[in-house]
Amino acid sequence: MDKKTEIRIRHWVFVDDTKFFGPGRYELLEHIAETGSISKAAGAMKLSYKKAWAMVDAMNALGSSPYVITQKGGSHGGGAVLTETGKRVMEAYKSLNEKLLEVVKAEKELLQVI
Repeated sequence: MDKKTEIRIRHWVFVDDTKFFGPGRYELLEHIAETGSISKAAGAMKLSYKKAWAMVDAMNALGSSPYVITQKGGSHGGGAVLTETGKRVMEAYKSLNEKLLEVVKAEKELLQVI
């Protein structure tokens, strides 16, 4: 019988033993970059606005500098944009993820034994 076997990995960056950045926060930043809105990003991820805002607030507070800058509403509405730091963190995390996936792909021997 043929079985589909695969190795899956997920990784996070911790700051002072606190889970700081991982796949969910990466995805949130990705949606903020696309939509210009924390609210729309939360909706795309099926998160509450409160949860998305808490994630942004934590990244801004614990990061070396803010990742997201918000603009107050008004007649044209508010918005959110990624800072250069936020963009660099996304690039670094994506690069690390790609490298880790290459290591996993190279471990085909393990899958043959299972």
